Amino acid sequence: MTAMSTRADSHDLRHHGDAEVRDGAAGLIDLAVNVRTGTPPDWLRARIADSLTGLAAYPDGRAARAAVAARHGLPVERVLLTAGAAEAFVLLARALPARRPVVVHPQFTEPEAALRDAGHAVRRVLLSAADGFRLDPEAVPEDADLVVLGNPTNPTSVLHPAEVIAKLARPGRTLVVDEAFMDAVPGEPEALAGRVDVPGLVVLRSLTKTWGLAGLRIGYVLAEPGTVAALERAQPLWPVSTPALAAAEACMSPAALAEAEQAACRIAVERAHLLAGLAEFEEVRAVEAAEGPFVLIRVKRADAVRARLRTLGFAARRGDTFPGLDRDWLRLAVRDRATTNRFLQALDQALTAIG
Repeated sequence: MTAMSTRADSHDLRHHGDAEVRDGAAGLIDLAVNVRTGTPPDWLRARIADSLTGLAAYPDGRAARAAVAARHGLPVERVLLTAGAAEAFVLLARALPARRPVVVHPQFTEPEAALRDAGHAVRRVLLSAADGFRLDPEAVPEDADLVVLGNPTNPTSVLHPAEVIAKLARPGRTLVVDEAFMDAVPGEPEALAGRVDVPGLVVLRSLTKTWGLAGLRIGYVLAEPGTVAALERAQPLWPVSTPALAAAEACMSPAALAEAEQAACRIAVERAHLLAGLAEFEEVRAVEAAEGPFVLIRVKRADAVRARLRTLGFAARRGDTFPGLDRDWLRLAVRDRATTNRFLQALDQALTAIG
């Protein structure tokens, strides 16, 4: 079942996983941020470093834009480079004339925050844990002229079928799909990036997660040329830096795409190991349909569990800042098997300690 909500309520939409590992978190193993460990790779660092010799010139995004377009089989008029997906959410909120926006939750909170900051009254469709947080297109109000959802969804890690999402398309409606974690799914079977047959479709991609570029800020929008032009007019001049443009172009190469696919396959194996370990705890319920590089779990007194885990050397992402979730939820990034095994031992100690 799903529910509708129009309240801004007390969820902290500006809380993100990096807060768990910033101040006073030295030495913690980071399970709170979904950036792939060991990144950026050396070859990408070198490409970025090489771009620094051109910093005296203003950024020229044509090569990077063309590379993104070629990667998705689209004309360049359908591509907009942005300073991460976060900038894209702000542009959408400010540039599009939405009157009845709807955000499907639980999901990344920045889209709703950007819409509210731009003065929009946001309605929420709350997916239910009882249904495995699966999308029901019928739950989205017919009059919604802007619909936002993630796929795979952060924090649930649920991968919605592309054709189910496509059912949300309507004449006069903008359908925004955040695919920031899609390149962490082997084969990207439910991707809508590159589709031109879904009216009003806007797909957002981020290069910060798979490639470890959160500090560089690089992402892109794929949409109809008119939408891209409207968003581009809302951008400042030269919104993406020369090093970020170099990274975007490099990450579109066949070799980079093959490396990302290999990483996605490894993540799938490590996620299965994490889920198997979590299944050994009677107190813990995981969203078993997880397809992203993170897992959502439900455990009573999750706030106390999270605090105890910190004393044992692990930072987990609190779930209660996501609309549709409460204090009994935690999100865990998928890590290598050795790290997962140590975490499972720490989780056992934490659950024992809090009784």
